[in-house]
Formats: sequence, C-alpha cells, structure tokens
Amino acid sequence: YASLGEKVLTRATTHSAGPYIIPHVHADCYAMYTNNPPAGAFRGFGVLQSAFAIETMLDMLAEQLGLDPIELRRKNALRIGGETSTGQILRDSAGLIECIDKVSNAMCQVSGLSRDELFKPRLTPDTPHLIHAWGFASAFKNTGLGGGADDCAGAEVELYEDGLFEVRSSSAELGQGLVTVMRLVVAEELSIPAEQVRVLVMDTDLTPNGGPTTASRQTYVTGNASRLAAKTLREAITATLAEKYDQSPDNIRFEAGKVRVNGHSLTMKEVYSEMKAAGKDPRVLYDYHAPATAPLGTPGDMHVAFSFAAQAAEVEVNTQTGEVKVLRVIAANDVGHAINPLGLRGQIEGGVVMGVGHALLENFITKDGMVVTDRMSRYRVPSIVHTPEIIPIVVEDPAADGPYGAKGVGEIVLIPTPPAITNAIYNAVGVRFNTLPVDQEKLLWEMRK
Repeated sequence: YASLGEKVLTRATTHSAGPYIIPHVHADCYAMYTNNPPAGAFRGFGVLQSAFAIETMLDMLAEQLGLDPIELRRKNALRIGGETSTGQILRDSAGLIECIDKVSNAMCQVSGLSRDELFKPRLTPDTPHLIHAWGFASAFKNTGLGGGADDCAGAEVELYEDGLFEVRSSSAELGQGLVTVMRLVVAEELSIPAEQVRVLVMDTDLTPNGGPTTASRQTYVTGNASRLAAKTLREAITATLAEKYDQSPDNIRFEAGKVRVNGHSLTMKEVYSEMKAAGKDPRVLYDYHAPATAPLGTPGDMHVAFSFAAQAAEVEVNTQTGEVKVLRVIAANDVGHAINPLGLRGQIEGGVVMGVGHALLENFITKDGMVVTDRMSRYRVPSIVHTPEIIPIVVEDPAADGPYGAKGVGEIVLIPTPPAITNAIYNAVGVRFNTLPVDQEKLLWEMRK
C-alpha cells in the first residue's frame, strides 16, 4: 500500500534544503514498497525527516568550516525576498532570523554562558560522568495544502434568539485548539465576549465542509472562513439597522457585546428581533478559498505561507550508562499572529515533548514484516519524567492572507527538536547520530571506543 507515501515524500523533498537560501539545489526522493505494515502521516509530514538530515549536516559543515553553528544558519536563513528550493519568492512573513536571534539570546541568559561556551561539553566535579551541552536547529513548514490544491473551508455563523452566536464547521478538533480559535475570531469580528459564541464542529449533518485537519491549515483556512462569515453577518446587521434607523452604516458601532445606533444601545437579543422583523435571516454561510498555489515544477507559489522555528536543547549524557536526558528546550516559533496565546503555549509544549519521544524513545520495530513493538510495554513514549523545562518564545511576523496574520503552528514545533537534541549529544560526547531514535547501547559503545 502506498498510502500517503507519495505526498509525504513530496513534502520532504520540497523542504529538503531547509529554511535556507541555497542557490543550487537538486533533490530526488524515492519511495520503496516493502513487506512492512502501511505507513501513514505523522506530525511534520516528511519535513521531520529531511530537517533531521539538513540540520545535522549544517552542524557538521559549521565544524568543518570553523564557524559558529548559529551564525551559519543566520547567514543563510530565508528572509523576505529569499527564494526557496522550489523557486518560491517569500513576499511576507519570514520570521526565521528573529527566531534564531531570540533563541540564541535566551540560551546565554538561562545558562549564564557566552556564545563561545554554549556548544562545548561541561561537567561538574561532583558528577564527572554527567556531561552537559547545548544543540541548535532551525526549521520551516508550509501552512495549507499547497501544490495547486483548492484549499477551502466553509463556516456558518448564526445569531440566535437568546443573543448568543454559533459558529459551525465540520473541521476536526483533535486537541489542537481549533474550537477556541473559531470562537475568538468570531468574537473579535462582532466585538462580543468570547463567552457569547458557541462552536459546533465535526457534525457533518449540521455543518459545512471544513476540509481535512492536516497541513497546519485549520487556523488559517477555517479560521478565515469563520472570520469572514462573522464579518459578513456583521455587515448584514449593520445594513438592517441602518435602514431601520435611517442612519449611515458608519454611525453603527459594535461595542462590548451591544450595537449602538442613533443614541440607542441594542442587545444582541434585540438585534435578533430587528433582523427577524425586517425579514432577514441572521445567519451567514461563507466558503473561504485560500490563495491559489501551483503544482511542483510549474510557475507560481508552492504554498500560501511558511511557519519558521528555531530551537536549542540542553542535554545531559551519562558516560557510564549512555542515558540521555533533555534538561531544557528553548523553542521560538514564527506563527504570524498568536490568536490564542495559551493554546499556542500548549502546542509548543506538546510538540517539544513529542520531539523528545521521536529523538530518544519511540522506535517502531518490525521483523520479517511482523510488528515487534505491538504493545505499550515494548513501544516507549515520553511521559512527564521525560519532559524538560520548556521555554516558549512567540515570534509574530504576520502572513498577508492569514486571519489577523496567523499561520499554522501544529507541525513546525516538533520538526527542529530531534536535530537540536542529537547536535547537543555530539557537542557533549562527540558521537554523531544519523538515525533515530538515539540508541543508548550504541551511544555507550561509541563513547567507550
């Protein structure tokens, strides 16, 4: 079964030069049929793998050239006017350099070390077998389906008799925070408290199509659909009240959950009554289509936007056992605009922990086409004991067409975590890994050699 192999490899290939301006790029990718179980999508959708390769190689290049690994990334970072490996010119929203700078500064602040000392091994006299070091990595990830797909979503916003609004879409809420995003953008457009907005998702009998929950697209696409549905309903309310009170639409203001017009202050319950009395349905369905993209190898933009990230990981390597602990991760993410800062923090923390699992713990093992790690006792996933101190940094470089400038964050957080950890391991004990997860026995053996 090919499953999503072709699409995952497309994404891995188009991101395989990393978030850097590289004038000469040629990349090929091959998918192989095997007798292993079918493989599907995973957070990062192929970029996770290619980023591990490019970020490992960048550290190797920096060492060969005698350069600071952060400065090498900064010098070549994608920026406004920069060209990606697919030939797309970035016209807006490229906050990678700010991510790199903020993580670099935070590393020095939290560790008390100078830039020259960050990537050198450190130990304490009391525990000489425990060696500490920092590692660094950057990443970028597309927002939206891209590649010429019609990336669209529908949202419906309705005012009810009780004065509450409801926003509806069939988009899937997986814990990523879409419900809160929809609630907040509708509340923002209508100048009402968020508590005055109900959200209904995933009931395809009652809601318009929201498209798949993939490609870090829901905040951008369904968020825009919700925003524009609310904006259109606001305009309909304004037109109705302007005619009723013989006022210019400019004199009608939405403030603090009410509508003020010609000296009157109407509650949303009264607005509902006015709409019904005028024979108007206080409900709007809006189908949003993201800006057009082009298939790979054709003129035009491959994607509507990219999110960027930089991360630093501090590890502790036990030279007696080969055990690796991630002590601290500093994660900066350019998300365009933070619609829900608390939810964003949750995404950052969850992504980092998932990255720790991918780098150090999770290993899906097959033998002769049969699954060996077929139960949780054999397949290790990170728990609270593996969770490092996480220092989130939010960078906001708005995307021109995103809702209030927002773009995706669902996948980008995870992508730089594994190479930041493995680069830190190399800086600590001089052992370089090019496969994941890090094998504790192999690390111990290589250190002893």
